[in-house]
Amino acid sequence: MRGISAQHGLKKGLFLAFALTAGLSLAACSDIDNMFGDDTSADAFPPSAADAAPPSAAFAGPVTPGAAPVATITPVTIDGGSDTGTAVNKTIQSIRGQVAGLQQKLSANSARLADLRNQSAGAAGAYQESKARITTRLQVGTTRGNPELVSEWNAAQGQLDALSANVNSLNALGTDVTNDSSTAHYALDQIGATFNVSGAVDEDHRQLRLLEDQTSQTIVMIDRLLREVADGIQRQTAYVGTERSNLTTLAAAIKSGDFYGGGVIGSMGGGPAVSTAGTPLVVVKFDHPDVDYQQILYAALNQALQNRPGANFQVVAVSPTRGTAASVQIAQSTARRHAQDVMRSMTDMGVPATRLAVVSTTDPGATVSEVRVFVR
Repeated sequence: MRGISAQHGLKKGLFLAFALTAGLSLAACSDIDNMFGDDTSADAFPPSAADAAPPSAAFAGPVTPGAAPVATITPVTIDGGSDTGTAVNKTIQSIRGQVAGLQQKLSANSARLADLRNQSAGAAGAYQESKARITTRLQVGTTRGNPELVSEWNAAQGQLDALSANVNSLNALGTDVTNDSSTAHYALDQIGATFNVSGAVDEDHRQLRLLEDQTSQTIVMIDRLLREVADGIQRQTAYVGTERSNLTTLAAAIKSGDFYGGGVIGSMGGGPAVSTAGTPLVVVKFDHPDVDYQQILYAALNQALQNRPGANFQVVAVSPTRGTAASVQIAQSTARRHAQDVMRSMTDMGVPATRLAVVSTTDPGATVSEVRVFVR
């Protein structure tokens, strides 16, 4: 149990409210100035990587350091064949044209993936640099709402926006590659059916066997590219979702001028089990005006959610029973007001209101109003 009394003077905590959504959203968050209620110039946002460097049809430069290399795609040469004059050969020529077109699209899509990975690596690197500069300043101490850190935060958010746009481009690429895979499998089925068509000469079947092998190789490479695109979408979506949460926590830290560390919600680390059988997670004693409890409350929530990410919390307003009936009534109202303040701080730290409950009680052993937070 962690208690807070007058001697625990801590800097005042979070005043920036942010909501935790149930699912991952890749939409851009509002800029930090809007979170603070100020107007923001469009110049505060750097151009996204999607606007600055649209995907090209062919790879035209070295891979950005840190970008994962794309699997080597060596185009298959689709050999031509003599026209035997049969109806079967005309079908072969039509299928051969389809497969040759798929080879060209395969090469172009491979270049698109390389280009998108370059953009992603550049945006992620710039984001991490901005984030590191913010956390460094917060760690050594700075003023509340420092405009330099606000500008840096906006730059970091712009890079996350670029990564979100990059995910959308990867999704579009995945759709194109999936369509190519379907076309290639259909072409292979056509080749198999053409073997059974009467009126072919031996040369037609030789060309069919060769085209069948080349189409099978094309399918293998298209499916390999599709796996790489799918892996990239999954990896980058998870990264953007995590960093959105971390960036929101940094916004709260900039607002208060104090460093709180990683996000409260979403922590998955280990630690000792949190008791849920009557032992409070935090006890805040309001024995003097302006009790500073946010830092210890934040640390306790973080610890609790490391062990139980889906935990709910009960905020209990505790009032003493000493004195006249009127004084007891006043103490109960004061305790409830303090409980509402604590709950508001918890939502500021990222705990959804749907996972919070507030109740009131009295305690003959209490000498001042208290708020006790339990894990449920």
